[in-house]
Amino acid sequence: MKELIDLLSVVLVFVVPLWLILHYRWKNKSKGGLSPEDKQQVMQLYKKAKGLEERINVLESILDDQIPDWRKQK
Repeated sequence: MKELIDLLSVVLVFVVPLWLILHYRWKNKSKGGLSPEDKQQVMQLYKKAKGLEERINVLESILDDQIPDWRKQK
């Protein structure tokens, strides 16, 4: 009976945690990244960010024409 308890203790202390670590590491690697919905959302956000960047550039060029020293004012 003591041998069974010792064997069970070794399995619980060493084998089970190692198995869990390797299992979830393999599971995360096999996912393969973003889902198609996530990729689509990232692309929409990227396009929106590019549009906002263009708007900022236009506003800055307007300010440069109207108020040449606006960047120095704080």
